Amino acid sequence: MTDHSLRLPAEWEPQAAVLIAWPHAGTDWAERLAAVETTYVALAAAVTRFQPLIIVVADAALRTHVQSQLRDAGVDLAKVRFVELPYDDTWLRDSGPITLKGGDASFQLTDFRFTGWGGKFGAAQDDALVAGLVQAGVFGHAAHRRIDWALEGGGIESDGDGTILTTWRCLVQRHPEQSRDEMTAILRDGLHADRVLWLDYGYLEGDDTDAHIDTLARFAPGGRIVYQACADASDPHHDELQRMAAELATLCTADGHPYQLYPLPWAQPIIDDGRRLAASYANYLIVNGAVLVPAYDDEADDEAARIIGAAHPGRVVVQVPCRPLIWQNGSLHCITMQLPAGIA
Repeated sequence: MTDHSLRLPAEWEPQAAVLIAWPHAGTDWAERLAAVETTYVALAAAVTRFQPLIIVVADAALRTHVQSQLRDAGVDLAKVRFVELPYDDTWLRDSGPITLKGGDASFQLTDFRFTGWGGKFGAAQDDALVAGLVQAGVFGHAAHRRIDWALEGGGIESDGDGTILTTWRCLVQRHPEQSRDEMTAILRDGLHADRVLWLDYGYLEGDDTDAHIDTLARFAPGGRIVYQACADASDPHHDELQRMAAELATLCTADGHPYQLYPLPWAQPIIDDGRRLAASYANYLIVNGAVLVPAYDDEADDEAARIIGAAHPGRVVVQVPCRPLIWQNGSLHCITMQLPAGIA
């Protein structure tokens, strides 16, 4: 039997804060730092309308710079907490804590090994980030469990009720020596889950995460799944995403009901220096009372926001300009990590 004293909350459950790390000249953002900071400022403004924001900064100078940027944008700095720690990059969905919550309001910061998406990039400082946050006292008395097995937060989705959704393409790249059954057992143990649902299809060009689930399909409350669709038969993604949609249509909730599916529109190709960028609308962020939706200066932006809002009824929908983010192959959800209510 699964230990139900801990579980991985769904993203739509109450949150204490959102955690981000600010880009600076020592990160891969250096070449386009000014452009990407506009997205981070917009994100900070959006999050702090609804809840606190914790910002990791590399040093005191960066903290002063960020405070000035946020103040100029009218952000309520009383809702912002800064933590000074070293980091390689700013993708905190993947290097930040995966927080399990106990029925007695206890918490466990689950700290899987971060390898820079299978060794593609240096990640030593990012792999130590969770331990650094714990040492800095960010999470009070929450337990810290290190698991020496590569997994990124963007690679898993939780419905908060014992079901995990993930992709075979990503995890077989991280662990080619392990079977699906072996990986399922590790995920169930590490995340205190009852079951793991696997997708075999789905990818985005320009995505170096090897098909993270948070770029493809997301759980929503009430037995819903929001997913990135592609209706353009001439697009190279069409067949793969059609197969993914067919897979999703076969999945059922824990009580045996088919999921209600919400297909998202497809943004027109965004090309940078001959390279297609991964513009996924599925990479949105849920916060208290709202859902923050990526916008790419595309005619599909508003329809994507409408559909995501319909899948998350009762929440304000806020569009955040994310075109600068996809230059580095990620989007809104990838740079954030929510923290469940009560932990911070």
